[in-house]
Amino acid sequence: MKVLITGGAGFIGSHLADRLLARGDQVLVIDNYATGRRDNLTPGGNLQIVEGTIADRGLVKKCFEEFAPDVCIHAAASYKDPENWEEDARTNTLGGANVTQEAKAHGVKRLIYFQTALCYGLKPLEQPITLSHPILPGGSSYAISKTAAEQYIELSGMDYISFRLANAYGPRNLSGPLPTFFHRLTNGKPCFVMETRRDFIYIDDLVDCVMGAVDGKGESGPYHISSGADFSIRELYDAVREALSMPPDPDVDVRPRGEDDAYTILLDPQKTRQDFGWSVSTPLSEGVRKAVDYYKEFGITETYTHLRGVEE
Repeated sequence: MKVLITGGAGFIGSHLADRLLARGDQVLVIDNYATGRRDNLTPGGNLQIVEGTIADRGLVKKCFEEFAPDVCIHAAASYKDPENWEEDARTNTLGGANVTQEAKAHGVKRLIYFQTALCYGLKPLEQPITLSHPILPGGSSYAISKTAAEQYIELSGMDYISFRLANAYGPRNLSGPLPTFFHRLTNGKPCFVMETRRDFIYIDDLVDCVMGAVDGKGESGPYHISSGADFSIRELYDAVREALSMPPDPDVDVRPRGEDDAYTILLDPQKTRQDFGWSVSTPLSEGVRKAVDYYKEFGITETYTHLRGVEE
């Protein structure tokens, strides 16, 4: 199979590229390295890498014309600066429209997209969140721009799967609390944890599900990739300390959640389990240990968040 991956040098995209290459598929990656790392993938053999932005319609068109993919996995996204609305709109919305229209024009059989759970809003109306929950992305530029792209994909009439994601974590992940905890703990900086809970999904479990979609599982439309369980941020912090062989920190600064911060964001994965025959298999402690082992080997120079005020 020939698979084009936008954002293929990033966290999720590079793991998918590895899995596809391991079974003999041909892969073309487009990435501008805004948040992807060059050491995540090495071109050669069945892997081609094109450096550039999906906001460049000409570049996107050329890639589809020359590579002629069977499937497109659209993983590219702008998220490193929550105040950079222009870049979010350029990459997430315009780029998403470019990828969708070129995929359709060049006969791609299926388009696979990654959507944020923030599409349901900062204060979801139900827990766990079902696929029938209203789309309410107004709380962040990231969610607004990602949701616009999802709606363009639906508008295209293509066969597509939009995976609305829980908090993915694991080796190569540079966003969210886990790499931030590692970075601060290993640099002697103080940490705090919010009084919130989140649904964490380990990257290998996520890739297992997406590979099912690559191979034709699922009906056209949205799905949740979720463990079906939520964990406190304090539990995640404790797991990072344990993976670093550090003693527990009973006195860690626990802060109340902000006014716009949901207590929990828990996605209902029932339809995904049913249609894909899929479930998670990686315990949080094991996944955190593998992520920490990666950070120790490759290092972290910066971490990202698409929510305001987290670093402060």
